[in-house]
Amino acid sequence: MNLTEYFDRIGYTQPINPDVDTLNGLQRAHMQTVPFENLDIGLKRPIRIDEKSIWDKLIDQRRGGFCYELNGLFAWLLKQIGYQVTHLNARVFNRDGNLGIDFDHLALLVQVPGGPGRWLADVGFGDSFIEPLSFDTKDEQTQGLRAYRLEQTADGFIVWQKNYDGTWERQYFFDLEPHRFPDEYESACLYHQTSPRSSFTRGSIISRATPDGRVSLEDGRLIVTRNGQRTERLLDSQDEYRALLKEHFGITL
Repeated sequence: MNLTEYFDRIGYTQPINPDVDTLNGLQRAHMQTVPFENLDIGLKRPIRIDEKSIWDKLIDQRRGGFCYELNGLFAWLLKQIGYQVTHLNARVFNRDGNLGIDFDHLALLVQVPGGPGRWLADVGFGDSFIEPLSFDTKDEQTQGLRAYRLEQTADGFIVWQKNYDGTWERQYFFDLEPHRFPDEYESACLYHQTSPRSSFTRGSIISRATPDGRVSLEDGRLIVTRNGQRTERLLDSQDEYRALLKEHFGITL
């Protein structure tokens, strides 16, 4: 496990300093190269979230992963560079507005040494903020055609996303209590691999940010968003799926 291999994997070639610009650049590069995906769950391949297993999958095999894998390894990278990183317990809002289980999602609190404020970093939520969010403002934080804000509540924070149509939706809730990774996340990781109540066991998805939007393969559909315009089509066959998996994500299963 070394930084040079990680930077090569995410295509990051800028100077490396533990500052805000580097943090922004690293998250953006990560989200545009390492996809959010749950393909191993459908293939009945166990997902392990110790650092060595994640490194082998994301860096050596050049695969993607879900939050525990993506943010777990991103936290390792940030610590190696010199950032202070705290693993957070986040709970995702479902379509009914209810929160998921404890440790439903892993997000990261990042502090820049000697720098301004605190930042919420997250390369593992899928379609969400492309650069870390600042805790130092209650205002909207605009990123491209979308905006985000952090709402502080009595017991934590809520991440809000402004959609392309101007409506707002809650993404997840979290507090700032530090947690041990991977130990405290193992049960939730197993839950999302095995429980019929988890969205991850009910369908497959692989998704990656692009400079002007996002490309996804989800349950037999190709979904492409460019400059806020979404197109979607059904795939004709498994052969087409495998070809698109290779074309857009560089993955052969």
